[in-house]
Amino acid sequence: MKTQIEGLLAAALEALGDQLPQDVAPEARVERTRDPRHGDFATNVALALAKPAGRNPRELAQLVVANLPASELVDEVSIAGPGFINFRLSKTAFEQEVRAVLERGADYGRSASGAGRSVIVEFVSANPTGPLHVGHGRHAAYGASVANLLAATGHEVHREYYVNDAGRQMDILAASVWLRYLEALGESFAFPANGYRGGYVQPIADQLVAQEHDRLRRPAAEVFRDLPPDAPEGDQDEYIDAVVARMRELLGEEDYRKVHALGLQEILADIRDDLAEFGVTFDRWFSERSLTELGLVAECIDRLQSDGHVYERDGALWFRASELGDEKDRVVVRDNGQTTYIASDIAYHLGKRQRGHDLLLDILGADHHGYVARVRAGLEAMGEPGDSLEVRLVQFAVLYRGGEKVQMSTRSGEFVTLRELREEVGNDAARLFYVLRSNDQHLDFDLELAKSRSNENPVYYIQYAHARVRSVFRQATEKGLGWTPAAGASGLALLDSAHERALMASLGRYPEMVELAAANRAPQNIVHYLRELAQEFHTWYNAETFLVDDAGVRAGRLALAEATRQVIANGLALVGVGAPDSM
Repeated sequence: MKTQIEGLLAAALEALGDQLPQDVAPEARVERTRDPRHGDFATNVALALAKPAGRNPRELAQLVVANLPASELVDEVSIAGPGFINFRLSKTAFEQEVRAVLERGADYGRSASGAGRSVIVEFVSANPTGPLHVGHGRHAAYGASVANLLAATGHEVHREYYVNDAGRQMDILAASVWLRYLEALGESFAFPANGYRGGYVQPIADQLVAQEHDRLRRPAAEVFRDLPPDAPEGDQDEYIDAVVARMRELLGEEDYRKVHALGLQEILADIRDDLAEFGVTFDRWFSERSLTELGLVAECIDRLQSDGHVYERDGALWFRASELGDEKDRVVVRDNGQTTYIASDIAYHLGKRQRGHDLLLDILGADHHGYVARVRAGLEAMGEPGDSLEVRLVQFAVLYRGGEKVQMSTRSGEFVTLRELREEVGNDAARLFYVLRSNDQHLDFDLELAKSRSNENPVYYIQYAHARVRSVFRQATEKGLGWTPAAGASGLALLDSAHERALMASLGRYPEMVELAAANRAPQNIVHYLRELAQEFHTWYNAETFLVDDAGVRAGRLALAEATRQVIANGLALVGVGAPDSM
């Protein structure tokens, strides 16, 4: 409906022609009114054009109104205040929108506003060092929902998971697997404080035993001889790094890589399965190691050097990031010749641009706030537009069980996995609860509420509205009362209760909500809208009888109910939640 009103306004502005300044391109933009007493939509176009046109805004507003084409969609146009133009829609407009829902079905609310724009959405990208926990779940639900919204508005969307398969954390995982392997073969020692201690490591170690038997076994005394002290007496980071180095020394690079690869393979497979069961899939799982194999890191460093964006200091190569908006310069090559993760980040994002993506949308943890400036600086140094990078930070999700906060730590193993959460509350509740609040706000995940079958549980309340409509249609079938969309469309004209008018008006807001949620990367807008729509439906359901004797009224009410069900289903699909036929 908003688009149609904008079309009428655009026609009026075009009709004014020479009466408007030629060097000003007026935008026919309308917004929902905050107060329904002022109508349904309003525009400030007359106020915006008054100064460049040298006209009184109310006088200009009168000219615009006088040139509006006649339309059955509009009951009244009025001028308010200093020159706002208000539009009150006709009942026909609302009926027409309900018919549009019935005609377009699952496509209702989708648009082509983002057509021709390619977006790569990178999200989750958790280190493959353990199962996903409830914090990762929020990243998954948010990222998948944002990607769905962008696709619904016509963007070409590519979903990607960046696999951190090269780096210190993976070395620590490999060492942890090997140490559990040694324990399984009878070696006895104190497990490193900074090793991965979760129970998920043991099955991987058992696989290593099954594959290699005792071929990789080394005496504990040999493994830990002359190592620096572990915590609490010593430095736990220094100690675990020494354990990794000893492992590589004792096993040799080839066998070390076997253990490393087994840990990566098993945990990554678990992450893939977990996310797939959660309804989150990716177009590509991008390996960090492939950046080196593809030569992207070397290409970036060569370009930085040739373009004068780096300098040498203390044997290391420094990127002049501070000259491109970062808070300080960054090391890209250490004094030992090893490239840093910053070099990999720049290379990865350059690769995204080289693959033809216009917008690089990264969804990261709240602790990555410093990441934006340095990667943007790297892109600009590569000759790419800095604003091609957009980063959305996701705050922590805190799980509460019985009013008590549950602690999470991947390394200690004392955490609740995403799989455990899903098994307890179900995928639908998890997906919806994760996007109840804005990504930049902390989320308290209430397990008891998520499992409850009450109106206070938003997923239950919204899904129940969908199931209720299905139930009404089953009852109609049982009573031999046929219904067709055509009959329903005709019957809409017979609906005139306040509840029905309110529900029709709410349905018409859905396309605008999709556009707004996509533009603001705000899936919570869809959830709040669906909750309000469900409330209006439940209120109507409790106030009216649907299967009345009057065939016309009955057909109209079934049409409005079916349109409501369709919009609820469409909205739930955007946030990855099912629409059950019965509950």
